[in-house]
Amino acid sequence: MDAPLSPGLYIVATPIGNLGDITLRAIATLRGVAAVACEDTRITGKLLHYLQIKQKLIRYDDHASEATRDHILALASEQPVALVSDAGTPLISDPGFKLVRAARERGVSVTSLPGPSAAIMALTLAGLPSDRFLFAGFLPSKDKARRDALRGLASVEATLVLYETAPRLADALAAIGEELPGREVAVARELTKRFEECRTGSTAGLIAHYAANPPKGEIALVIAPPGEPAAVEHDIDALLRAALATDKASQAAAAVAKTTGLDRKVLYARALELK
Repeated sequence: MDAPLSPGLYIVATPIGNLGDITLRAIATLRGVAAVACEDTRITGKLLHYLQIKQKLIRYDDHASEATRDHILALASEQPVALVSDAGTPLISDPGFKLVRAARERGVSVTSLPGPSAAIMALTLAGLPSDRFLFAGFLPSKDKARRDALRGLASVEATLVLYETAPRLADALAAIGEELPGREVAVARELTKRFEECRTGSTAGLIAHYAANPPKGEIALVIAPPGEPAAVEHDIDALLRAALATDKASQAAAAVAKTTGLDRKVLYARALELK
């Protein structure tokens, strides 16, 4: 039998797709707390049903009121309370920062249970330098703001890890190709699920692939740091054909040259052959 939990706030990581990734410690904690603060009671309710755990759920998301936060902290000062997000580790592009900060300010014990994180999983799959990395969350949805954000990250001497949505993937890759030219990029999607994929290459090559194979699901982007060798694209013809679908030969050659670092004149000559 598990020992009773002490009062405090317990940050519990939950699966990002495969329910088998829940840890034994997470299960024991979710079973042993007085309540679970969560983003969406329906999603957390399904997880608890799968685990055969009945718990009081308190909705806590980015729009939660100060009164809700005070209620959770008052409860955590006397009893154990868990904080979970819809998937993955709370606070990593998920709600919880204000709650944890307030808990520490009020002397409420905070315990974090390690577990699934899409950002870390994508980094380990990408085959890019992992000794130094920066997680920058979601890029802005508006084009100018997105490009401004990328320019601000351009000089960071580390691998970049970002989150993105499937409908915005093409726009994000195009912006990365222009603001961070020549960098290898990995697209990691559907992590831990049946159709898990981690595809690496140049932004032009990835744009061409996903134009033909529209992506679904949550996406993590991993971008090589500055100074790394430019992405090697094994099928330059595929890149040129994709660019020629909308651009003139000279424009297609310039776009592929900017992305891959290859000689524009050579690419232009090949583009003319492909037309």
